[in-house]
Amino acid sequence: MSHAPLPRPASPTPACACPSAAAPPTARGCEPDGAAGRFGPTHALILLIAFLGLGCSLFLAGTELQTVFALLGGCGTIGAATLTAAGGGRRLMAVLIETAVRSGAGR
Repeated sequence: MSHAPLPRPASPTPACACPSAAAPPTARGCEPDGAAGRFGPTHALILLIAFLGLGCSLFLAGTELQTVFALLGGCGTIGAATLTAAGGGRRLMAVLIETAVRSGAGR
């Protein structure tokens, strides 16, 4: 079998076939602004399956159920805080931190 190079097109192809030719192509390609940062149902399903798999694996490995719930709860808290911070929810983050500090102080 011969590995000959493919012929190159005679004219340069456009970098992006976006509907708006006036808008410059972004580093992400032709995605609308903010589309890559959205947390959609597919992402939620993937996380649900990952958490179920992790929890089952830990339980089958002999980890106590209370420890499994503590680990998964910690992972969920870190993930929620990361999504809140990345999504621009600084006000929500401030309220959550304030609530955590007040509950820790016993107020």
